[in-house]
Amino acid sequence: MDQTPETETPQPDVPHKKDESSGLIQKIQSLGQTNVPQLEGSSIHCLTIVGQIEGHMQLPPNNKATKYEHLIPQLVAIEQNHKIEGLLVILNTVGGDVEAGLAISEMIASLSKPSVSLVLGGGHSIGVPIAVSAKYSFIVPTATMTIHPVRLTGLVIGVPQTFEYLDKMQERVISFVTSHSKISEERFKELMFSKGNLTRDIGTNVIGTDAVKDGLINEVGGLGQAIKKLNELIDEHKNTENDEGIKQ
Repeated sequence: MDQTPETETPQPDVPHKKDESSGLIQKIQSLGQTNVPQLEGSSIHCLTIVGQIEGHMQLPPNNKATKYEHLIPQLVAIEQNHKIEGLLVILNTVGGDVEAGLAISEMIASLSKPSVSLVLGGGHSIGVPIAVSAKYSFIVPTATMTIHPVRLTGLVIGVPQTFEYLDKMQERVISFVTSHSKISEERFKELMFSKGNLTRDIGTNVIGTDAVKDGLINEVGGLGQAIKKLNELIDEHKNTENDEGIKQ
């Protein structure tokens, strides 16, 4: 008895399968993995400040940079979004534009919501004010922070007004750091103008434990401690708001 071979019915292309495969390829290319934990249900917003802080001058495309015009709208949204209850700032930066760094620092410091900063790798130069701008700051034991005077690059007009401008800008940095941390102005200036610590520059390279001893950073710790502290600050903030609501 002859048997007719069964022919497979062609299956129509399913669009969502193609979308899923292309999405997986994009994740592998950009993140090196197929599954990434989602933060949709989290009330904490993570703000990363890495590489060089870009200000008014655009950096070359091969530089890893954090653009301050990208961070400012995020900070405004964090303040206005009722679903976000706290901010975690992760720093691994070499510094950069002074005015851009101070602008970011002032915005973080003026947030009404709890904030915690964590220095990983390095929080150098203008990264120091950003690190201390949060309500509470952490630094890992292996991280470093370079404290040095304000400098200009490029064409500089050699007149007394230029040096006076630099001195005023430097005082702004000193004033912000000392008012948002426990370090004294005398100690911060001592670290800033130290000679011999850096081979080709004036300043000091401070490691994690020393930054805490000097009062620049609140505590030595990592990601777990930072998130735990931020959750504690969020609970305190909620209790304060509830108490104020009852009094009113």
